[in-house]
Amino acid sequence: MAEIVEFRVPDGNGRTLLVLGLETDASEHALYLTFSAFGPLYSVRVHQNAPVAGPGYYALVKFYSARDASKAQCACNQRPLFQKSPLKVCLCTRQRPFSQKGLGLSSYRCRELANHFLGFNSWSSRIITLQNISGFEDEENDVEEVRTSPRSRNAKYLCIQELTFPRYGIRTRGIGLAELNVDPSQEFLLAANNIQKLAVHRALSDAFQKILIIVLENGKVAVEYSCPQEDHVDLLTEEELKGLIQVTELSLSQLSPVEEEELS
Repeated sequence: MAEIVEFRVPDGNGRTLLVLGLETDASEHALYLTFSAFGPLYSVRVHQNAPVAGPGYYALVKFYSARDASKAQCACNQRPLFQKSPLKVCLCTRQRPFSQKGLGLSSYRCRELANHFLGFNSWSSRIITLQNISGFEDEENDVEEVRTSPRSRNAKYLCIQELTFPRYGIRTRGIGLAELNVDPSQEFLLAANNIQKLAVHRALSDAFQKILIIVLENGKVAVEYSCPQEDHVDLLTEEELKGLIQVTELSLSQLSPVEEEELS
């Protein structure tokens, strides 16, 4: 059977392994090295056992692919792996409702996932437009005046980026919007540069979220464009995009932990 892998935070049963019997909490790196051999991982988390369970630790290992998780469970269960005593590895079949369901991956994770399943030369991206829409004058205006202004200023950038998969004949676009209130004590040029980067990252992530990777049982993969409704960003020409930009307000205070890693 084919499996669908999305460029979103993995959710649902069968993608997470519960690893029991860890002897130390310093096993996160060893777990990552062990289980990443079966497929790309979204996260590895080590926790201390509850008091009723006795001393020791357990871990949750989340895969993007349920098929990879199943292979890892079969291969690693009841084996010592990187410690003296054997580990119990189980598939999590019942999980709490995921509060971040449907949340898009960061652009770094999107690139990592695409490269794993499709190869490094299977896709490309280019920036169509990156515009300052914060109400400032041109960037070549008197920057010193902005630096010394006693009032905080709102810096806002919008990016539209195109994502192409030549082998599959698929092209899509994504929009990224980022803003920040720049305090007078901050270096304006540095802050503006960070906001531009975040807008670019968000645009690429948005484009990837319209793509599905179909993994067949024989290991071959296919790529499909999937958008729940007509996407005008993909239909407009570049000239129309640059001439007609409609923006939905979004504040950096609404950043999720997934997005914050883009600025690190």
